[in-house]
Amino acid sequence: MEINACRKGEVLLKLYGRLSKGPRTLKQIHVEKDDNEGTFHDRLEESLIEICRELDIPVPMWLKKNTSEFAMYRRTSFEKDQFIESVNFDKFEIKLEI
Repeated sequence: MEINACRKGEVLLKLYGRLSKGPRTLKQIHVEKDDNEGTFHDRLEESLIEICRELDIPVPMWLKKNTSEFAMYRRTSFEKDQFIESVNFDKFEIKLEI
């Protein structure tokens, strides 16, 4: 069992990223942000960029559907057509755990 020790008032943001092609998971990673600097949006954006850098993929276009999914389910997915560059996977998914 993992215990997240944060100072009072801090929220540990954990963002998981997963690349898949068909039913197969190609790569997955997670990042944690426990600083209180910046807004939630800033920390989310920094985490997304860090995951994309670690997975060696371009940062996807965030669409309205991503905002809706993320607000309702704390997760969203990005399809191939949301990347400006060509990618060799079908789907990139992110999931938030607080």
